[in-house]
Amino acid sequence: MQSVAADLSVLLADVVPRLARITAFIAAGVFVANVAVAFGLIRYVAGIAGWLTRPANLPDEVGTAILTTAASTTAGYATLAEFRESGFLDDRATLVAVTMNTFFGFVQHVFTYYVPVLIPILGIPVGVGYVSARAGIALLITVTGVAAGGLLLSEGNVDRSALADVDAAGPEDDERGGRERVRDAAGKSWRTLRRIVPRLAVVYTLVIWLVTTYDVTALTAVAEPITGVLGLPGAAVPVIAVFTLDTTAGAATLAGTEAGIFTTRTAVASLLIGSILSFAVSTFRRSIPFQYGIWGPSFGTKVIAVNTGLKLVFIAATVALLLVPVW
Repeated sequence: MQSVAADLSVLLADVVPRLARITAFIAAGVFVANVAVAFGLIRYVAGIAGWLTRPANLPDEVGTAILTTAASTTAGYATLAEFRESGFLDDRATLVAVTMNTFFGFVQHVFTYYVPVLIPILGIPVGVGYVSARAGIALLITVTGVAAGGLLLSEGNVDRSALADVDAAGPEDDERGGRERVRDAAGKSWRTLRRIVPRLAVVYTLVIWLVTTYDVTALTAVAEPITGVLGLPGAAVPVIAVFTLDTTAGAATLAGTEAGIFTTRTAVASLLIGSILSFAVSTFRRSIPFQYGIWGPSFGTKVIAVNTGLKLVFIAATVALLLVPVW
């Protein structure tokens, strides 16, 4: 009994400081991000959206939806859906606009998740490397959308006479006072912490216990033939597996591995591979309900196919580039 208590004490002594440090970073980052969103600062990041529409042969009004996506993915998609339903954009033009939306939708997650949550868990080198890779992938998809619009769209894909029936003013003006916005930001931050921190505590405790109790290298040795071909350590297997089901828990799993097992490149590559596999889970959990709700099953399926296909191609290419020097 005393031995168990001593082991538990050692485990908590290792876990609690790490969890407290991460929680502090997450609390500060999420609060600052929510304040920025509440005061509309995030929308200025998307100010270049209008510059992208003309090379893509899309009307300037589509830039409104793209800009809105940086503040609210739902609002941005809803605006595009209204454009399509009114006949202002046909299906091809709408798919191009959805593709161009990718980077601006990513911008929102940078402020609300990647910077305040994921980077503190992964640490600066791996965290910034992973977020930069995802930002580059999102930007390439947006550029692909612009190029596709330039090649595939013409005036025939847009009916400007339908614009009179569209309310494209974007989100309504926020009339809340500064104090109320800060209070709401604090409330949102608390809800985020309440959702994330308990899960992190459980994952961190389990990971540290496994690392200190078992030889992780031996446990993952069966995966060496596969991970060896890619130049990844065997410890990448549990990281990828957990990341597939939950990105935050997967990041915590990687952060709990012994120092020196991963380089920055192999760590980022492992997380990207996990993100590829996680599409299958996230498609059923989030994408289908959201996209079908916005577009309906028929066109929603096309949107999911285009979004998922482009992400798979560019993430796979990024993983290959990261691992080329290892081969």
